[in-house]
Amino acid sequence: MAIISIEKRGATSAFKGYKGFPGSICLSVNDEVVHGIPGSRRLKEGDIVGIDVGVKKAGFYGDIAVTCPVGSIEMEVERLLETTKKALYAGIGKAVAGGYLSDISYAIQNESEKNGFSVVRDLMGHGIGSQLHESPQVPNFGLPHRGPRLKYGMVLAIEPMVNAGSWEVAIKPDNWTIVTRDGKPSCHFEHTILITRNGAEILTKRESS
Repeated sequence: MAIISIEKRGATSAFKGYKGFPGSICLSVNDEVVHGIPGSRRLKEGDIVGIDVGVKKAGFYGDIAVTCPVGSIEMEVERLLETTKKALYAGIGKAVAGGYLSDISYAIQNESEKNGFSVVRDLMGHGIGSQLHESPQVPNFGLPHRGPRLKYGMVLAIEPMVNAGSWEVAIKPDNWTIVTRDGKPSCHFEHTILITRNGAEILTKRESS
């Protein structure tokens, strides 16, 4: 279904076959951080589902992720979703020409940790353009005012991955799905942004939002 929707818009899945990945999108449930493989499992009330979609169109890539609740969820999990989304926009707010790359990282970490959550350290955002993953890498943690300067025209995929418990992760036997090591829920939000002369423009913002 996902691949049909992508192709109807004249695009192709960026994930299908990428380094052998079997799915057209990534679906990650509850303690799965990222890279979950779509399948026949049934969702239930109280689950959360991370939906990560990458596409290629006209020679360029875009990458977006959201985490959605299935029906009513626990208050603490709802707070995790709200915090991760706020962390994403805090990071985007620091994506300005002349600023430091680590200012994005620090803003994400600060928003996450002040609310009692932790940011995954083994995975990060990235540059994006004619390739799905380009330089620079965009960590979700770090001290401010460090690293390379941001420049007008840079395109970045900013993607906080925030855990309810420890930041530590592991990989499932499928060799793709990343999970929290302590089994607690994880949340993932992502936008592809362009650094303009007037700040960051969100390229993956839905038309209805």
